[in-house]
Amino acid sequence: PVRQNRDGMAFPQPPTADNKDERDYGAKIRRIAEALRAWDGPVVLVSHVDPDGDALGSTLALKRALEALGKTTLLPLTPPRFLAFLAEPGELSGPLERLPEGCLLAVLDVADEPRALGAPLVGAAFTINIDHHGTNGRFGDLFCVEPSKAATAHIVKDVIDALGVAWDARIATPCLTGIITDTGNFRYSNTTHEVLEAAGQLIDCGVDYAALTDRLQWRHPSYFEMLGKVMGTVTFPLGGLVVMAHMTSAMETEVGDADDSNDYVGLIRYAEGSKVAVFLKAREDHTKLSVRTRDGVSAQRICMALGGGGHVAAAGAKVEADLEETQRRVLAASRAELERHGLLHPA
Repeated sequence: PVRQNRDGMAFPQPPTADNKDERDYGAKIRRIAEALRAWDGPVVLVSHVDPDGDALGSTLALKRALEALGKTTLLPLTPPRFLAFLAEPGELSGPLERLPEGCLLAVLDVADEPRALGAPLVGAAFTINIDHHGTNGRFGDLFCVEPSKAATAHIVKDVIDALGVAWDARIATPCLTGIITDTGNFRYSNTTHEVLEAAGQLIDCGVDYAALTDRLQWRHPSYFEMLGKVMGTVTFPLGGLVVMAHMTSAMETEVGDADDSNDYVGLIRYAEGSKVAVFLKAREDHTKLSVRTRDGVSAQRICMALGGGGHVAAAGAKVEADLEETQRRVLAASRAELERHGLLHPA
């Protein structure tokens, strides 16, 4: 069978196209591996805007595994400063103006298509979607969306196993990074026996675990300067069930690039008695928010009410409103979710 690219030229189609009716996880992994092995053209890997450890770790591990098979790959991704050490010089590229002809597009850790970064999602000869967000739209010619997995990197590990590539520290290090960061250094509720076993297998490939976990905690001095300002904004609304902090453009202008400012929500989430932690980054025309929850309270529900999405315990959204209005909306959504759990009486 053949398909056509944007210029009407025919190209081979992988023999395992369309797994939308496939329910078995292992079968999905095998079909994706078969398609990747069979692909003769370039492979472009993309992930979401503001890439985190899972976004970079999963794409970089799969890129290196595919190159071990002799594939031509492109990874248009700009990581935050604290993760840049994972990539080798020249290994990442800037945004692409257009996709290479006849390319396979691998979209990793992206819950919805508009959040893919680095290349347009139109014009690909074939698209593979690998993700662990429950809100993923199951787009692509082949997909494996498995919310039970702690990280997309965990799914990628299974894909690389199915590819039959020989593991080494160079491939295992970014893969393990994705698992470490999305489990909060194995502190979050998504830390299971399965994910710990997968991490152990990756460490056995030669990863210097102590050096990696230490390096992942490094932050630029501006991070700590900004931290002082952010901590000065902390409030405890709804009787302390919510802890909230924010960062403004003016604060960034004064301090400079705070590097991994998303870390801040991970700090305030440990406020005693809180069920919902909210960190807001105010911009001129919108406000971005990160939400973390515990004890079954759903960050996903809160953020979906604001046009975003994510996981039950960790989610985010972009709100087309200023900081004050966004705070009002996120508190209303948080109140509704806390009332649903019987933690607040209806107003």
